[in-house]
Amino acid sequence: MTIQWFPGHMAKARREVTEKLKLVDIIYELVDARIPLSSRNPMIDEIIQHKPRVILLNKADMADPVRTKEWLAYYQSQGKKAIAINSQEGQGLGQITAASKELLKDKFDRMKAKGIKPRAIRAMIVGIPNAGKSTLINRLAKKNIAKTGNTPGVTKAQQWIKVGKELELLDTPGILWPKFEDQEVGMKLALTGAIKDTLLNLHEISLYGIRFLEKEYPARLKERYNLEMIPSETVEVFDVIGKFRGCLAGGGLVDYDKTAELVVREIRSQKMGPLTFEKPSDMAEQTEE
Repeated sequence: MTIQWFPGHMAKARREVTEKLKLVDIIYELVDARIPLSSRNPMIDEIIQHKPRVILLNKADMADPVRTKEWLAYYQSQGKKAIAINSQEGQGLGQITAASKELLKDKFDRMKAKGIKPRAIRAMIVGIPNAGKSTLINRLAKKNIAKTGNTPGVTKAQQWIKVGKELELLDTPGILWPKFEDQEVGMKLALTGAIKDTLLNLHEISLYGIRFLEKEYPARLKERYNLEMIPSETVEVFDVIGKFRGCLAGGGLVDYDKTAELVVREIRSQKMGPLTFEKPSDMAEQTEE
């Protein structure tokens, strides 16, 4: 299965982000803490170039805390500012303005020296669909300004939002890149809900999830589906899980569609506990390639 998704409004969003870049002081790049590598759009690097940036690892509550610490340490080692947040509950958001002031201190000092009146920090939020941008904006603004939804592609236009007196945010639609060079990136995005399910083969996505859990979190997989061992054959693994969870069709046969949907849903809803699908060493391997 080849996963691609680049609706017309995303191409327009790329142009708009490029045009509005000169209006902002800093970029807030929102990534999914479960897939910090795959949810960082490489197209964004091309667009924002040398603009100061804070990487926000959102949905940190859904990610493996051990892995999140590894990612924060990795970004620090690369000289990049990163903060783990949970925009749904508001955790970690207090660090964002402080980090912005730190990164922009020299710029604002120069402005002050020229006699320019102090003003709010102007920031642009960018990220892939369903990363939680609108929820983050609403939390920062302390009111429901940005439209939210649990499906990707909700935000379609840009808007300025004031956050107190110190910060002004420019929201942007989520942008996926036109082609995934590595199809595993597409799998991870699909498994975590960044791509609409109607565009996916959930059988392949669920099997990818099962095999990942078998490798990285085998105890959780076995416990969830009462497995003494994890079958190597695809049909057998679906049969065992489907029978145990009652995903049956007529005649007591396993309904593979229901089973696949169940596995994907339970991975996304933390029934397997907090999961992270990438580690910093994956970044090093990708660079070597």
